[in-house]
Amino acid sequence: MSRRLVSLTLDTLEDLPRPCRQCVYWELDPVSAERACAAGDPGLEKEAWVSQTLLEWGSCGKLIYVDGMPAGFVLFAPPAYVPRSMAFPTSPVSADAALLMNAHVVTAFAGGGLGRMLVQGVARDLVKRGIKAIEAFGDAKFGDAPDEPGCLAPADFFLSVGFKTVRPHPRYPRLRLELRTALSWKSDVEYALEKLLGSMSPESILRPVRPATRTSNS
Repeated sequence: MSRRLVSLTLDTLEDLPRPCRQCVYWELDPVSAERACAAGDPGLEKEAWVSQTLLEWGSCGKLIYVDGMPAGFVLFAPPAYVPRSMAFPTSPVSADAALLMNAHVVTAFAGGGLGRMLVQGVARDLVKRGIKAIEAFGDAKFGDAPDEPGCLAPADFFLSVGFKTVRPHPRYPRLRLELRTALSWKSDVEYALEKLLGSMSPESILRPVRPATRTSNS
């Protein structure tokens, strides 16, 4: 079984599960997201968001393939690029962290450690940009309400891959993973093998974080 981790691009965007490909829960504020869905093609807004984030900030997602089949993905970005990040009772995301918006592993591939591999890929990407941590809003009652959008990953998933709760909440706790912790999971041999297989993103394509002073209103 071969496993390959790649960065999200406009080409690989098409390999997201269709519901996620059409979802703009994170990418737009609640009012704009509702309007986009009413207009009939939120996928265009999703593509525009990915395109802008790639141009201004760099890689904002990872996909994992098992034997050539898309098996899971994560999306991440600075909170300034994620309007929905301010809509939670446990907001805001810490200033030194990027937000892991969503994480999903296809059911047929669950339990094989792919979620941890995806988070490790994000960690290696972000540490090169000088970011210290990843934060996420987990759903502590995931699956209890079938009509709820599946745009948040279960809080238990984040806890299982090393995140710690930094702001508790009965439904939407905010969790945090220090990047140095994530990078210590793999042995040097595993790291070298994964690099040999081409899953590492070249440093030359990474862009620095946009300075916070440019996104503030001050």
